Amino acid sequence: MPVSDARPDTARRGRPRGELRLTIALWIALVATTIPLLRVVHSGAWLPGAALLMAVLLMVGFALRRRRRMPAIAVTLTELAVWTVAITGVFLPETALLRVIPTGGVVQAVPEIVQQAGQEILEGVAPLAATSSLSFVIVAALGLLAIALDHVVLTARMPLLAAVALVIVWLIPAIAVPAGVDVVAFVVLAAAVLFLIRAETRTRETSVARAGGVSAVALAIGAVAIVGAVIGGPVLPPPTATAGGAGLAASIDASLDLGDDLRQPNDVTVLTFRSDAPQLPNLRVATLSLFDGEVWQPDRPRSVELSEAAFDPVTAADGIRITEYRTNVDVSRLSSAYLPVPYPAVGVTGLEGDWRAVPYSRTLLTGQSNARGQRYEVVSQVPRPTLEQIRGTSARMDDTAVDVTSVPADTPAIISDTAREVTAGAATDYDRLVALQSWFRGPEFRYSLDTPVEEGFDGAGVEAVAAFLDRKEGYCMHFAGAFALMARTLGMPSRVVVGFLPGGYTGDTVDGQRVAEVTTGQLHAWPEVYFAGVGWVAFEPTKSLGTPTQFVSASEPVDDAGEDVTAPTATPTSSAAASAAPTERPDSGGDASPVAARGIDLWPLSATVLIVLALAAAPAAAGWARRRVQRARGGVGGAWRAVQDTAIDLGIAVPLSESPRAFGARLIAQHGAPAAETNHLVGVMERLSYAPAAGGPGSGAAAGPGATGTRRAAAADDRTGSRAGASPAAGAFADAEAIRRGMLAAADPRERLRAVALPRSLVIRPGSALADRDAVA
Repeated sequence: MPVSDARPDTARRGRPRGELRLTIALWIALVATTIPLLRVVHSGAWLPGAALLMAVLLMVGFALRRRRRMPAIAVTLTELAVWTVAITGVFLPETALLRVIPTGGVVQAVPEIVQQAGQEILEGVAPLAATSSLSFVIVAALGLLAIALDHVVLTARMPLLAAVALVIVWLIPAIAVPAGVDVVAFVVLAAAVLFLIRAETRTRETSVARAGGVSAVALAIGAVAIVGAVIGGPVLPPPTATAGGAGLAASIDASLDLGDDLRQPNDVTVLTFRSDAPQLPNLRVATLSLFDGEVWQPDRPRSVELSEAAFDPVTAADGIRITEYRTNVDVSRLSSAYLPVPYPAVGVTGLEGDWRAVPYSRTLLTGQSNARGQRYEVVSQVPRPTLEQIRGTSARMDDTAVDVTSVPADTPAIISDTAREVTAGAATDYDRLVALQSWFRGPEFRYSLDTPVEEGFDGAGVEAVAAFLDRKEGYCMHFAGAFALMARTLGMPSRVVVGFLPGGYTGDTVDGQRVAEVTTGQLHAWPEVYFAGVGWVAFEPTKSLGTPTQFVSASEPVDDAGEDVTAPTATPTSSAAASAAPTERPDSGGDASPVAARGIDLWPLSATVLIVLALAAAPAAAGWARRRVQRARGGVGGAWRAVQDTAIDLGIAVPLSESPRAFGARLIAQHGAPAAETNHLVGVMERLSYAPAAGGPGSGAAAGPGATGTRRAAAADDRTGSRAGASPAAGAFADAEAIRRGMLAAADPRERLRAVALPRSLVIRPGSALADRDAVA
């Protein structure tokens, strides 16, 4: 058999240079896919390490296929062995045999490392530090991805399927850490994928095909994809909380950069709770202590397993009363890894699943469970200093694992100047903070969800705070962030808390306690300042929301609800707690908070997945639709073109110069076409193609199976269809379908799958340079 008659796989095996180009193209595409990971994890040794590991694995596969001619399964198993040795030698040499061969200790350590990485992702704020556990997970996963795509591209010859996988992997960091469209990263990925597809095509092209318009087509596709991403990406609808609907739940994202989410008007009930405290407490979700000048970020201290000893008992200076309260919470529609709890919690019981405690902030979170459906009881111990006691202490923290005092160097002077001006007449730290609180809640300020957007300061950075102080209109994100930053300029340790206001009573009672209902409308942010000997004290600067913090004098009567856990040496008083239950919604002048209240509509993620699936299925659907159109039109020309398209889909040459009879004979002899149907269709095609045209003799000798011959056959169809009696075109498409089934059945399974899923004939015409690349002499 002449070389030019060989199947594409045979030709490819004879072109190792093309295989090397394809291997390099795949490596470039894999590296391009890692760029968005820098949004999630700081760059470090993992980046060059992953690139090197992927390069080694791909070159191992290339060498084995080229030199050893090993079967595909052997190549993949060898790559897996190299991956195992490399990962073991780099990350777990101490417990390995000869520092590279896995042992039982290595196998046991891997789940622990993965769990630790998951915990770091849960507790951290992007971009995360490139720890050894995170590096292990990223490098190992990228290595496995390289092995899988090496098989898909180099063995199965399905670069478009690999491209879909690469795009999905590329999207994961963007979904995990939402941000604007990274045009540069997308352009790099698009170029890498197009290069990969082009490299695979070149392994099967002749020099004539390379001179064609494939590069122009690829560039056009890339340009459309880039423009579509840049224009369409920003207009994808964000998730929103929508009331009603079975299974709907709100979610929480502990962040302050959520102005768009705050303006969603929908309201969802998330939990009910009751407490024996004299006033219903706020329920906190997370504390944000880290401030880089742009955004307040959640703390990153260690977490421990939730147990009876997870939280230490609350302590206070001598003479300060501590009262213990019990709060029962029933979470109904809150899908969150954070658990709403009153502060300061000392114990939580009744939880299901794997929950961890953060002793520093007395909060709870999980990496494997969910707040939804949880019923639990929280025991909290609240210090209750008198007005005299709180005034007698100072707002300072001598020793802390978290930076709660630093002020960014580029902080505008208006912030510190205003803080000193407002507090100029106060004698103590507490009085200064009360003065700030009263100023924010005073007549100069107005609550507004719209002004920050219209005026361009919808954020929590230092420039946004300065603009807010000048404009004096904003929502709780601005009030809390400005208060905390101004307290720091006065030398006081401060942080921002995100969580829920207490909600409103439902009218129900359980065990003699009134039940309150909390909705997404009560999502809120408030500042806290640390006082030595007392602890973190909450303030409420947001205009028209909550209850402002006030301590009363020792001479005034107080509510003695709760259980004393310390023997007081001074007359007890009551610290303030938020008792009002405003609904923070745009139509009532309220604030949805700095925590994102989102219904698990899942539309953006679902839309992305559906779009990817639709794009993957589009070629097959287009091929099916075209065959339906060809059948509906009928005629020998359409049937013959359907046979040509099937041949192109299977990688069979369809040269312009080959006659229908020679083409049909080749399909029967080499590609499994049924003889009877093929000979019948060829005979009809010859009669019609070489029949005289209306008004004069035809030049059928020049017509072949390409576009010209098909057009002549279509014209002949019209003539024969107008004649009475049986048409030579009768049953032509039935013959074409039988030929297609026979050729698909005879094809290699991989080639058959690719012919159906990614029909080449959608972009390659019979007789073109690409269709003629393997033409026989």
